[in-house]
Amino acid sequence: MVSLHRIIHDTVDASYSGVYPDRAVQFFKEYHSQKRIMERSQPGEILVIERDGSIVATGALVGNEILGVFVKPEDQGQGLGKRIMSELEARAKSKGFSEIVLSVSLPSRSFYETLGYEVLEACLLDVGEGQHLNY
Repeated sequence: MVSLHRIIHDTVDASYSGVYPDRAVQFFKEYHSQKRIMERSQPGEILVIERDGSIVATGALVGNEILGVFVKPEDQGQGLGKRIMSELEARAKSKGFSEIVLSVSLPSRSFYETLGYEVLEACLLDVGEGQHLNY
């Protein structure tokens, strides 16, 4: 779980810093803490893609919600995110779900749109000290 936690936090740092204010980046890290990763693995399932013994991509399915899809920055653009999404979608379908729900960050929005997902609602979360997280 430590290596999974590390890839997520490294990707948050690389992809979200500069896009979101500091408190929003910290919110993402807390949302993907080791404890929360463990909690989501209980009712759902977490997929990983490994290369040379290291995790390079991950994603989770909890009910009909896909979350925690991350690809190490240096491995992005190689189709790993699409592979994770395809497998999670197939698993959701095999469980009888006809609709998939996900919340996306600003940096990942175009990725999901290229997969055919549509933004239904823009959301804003107050993360304190006058800073906000748009998703």
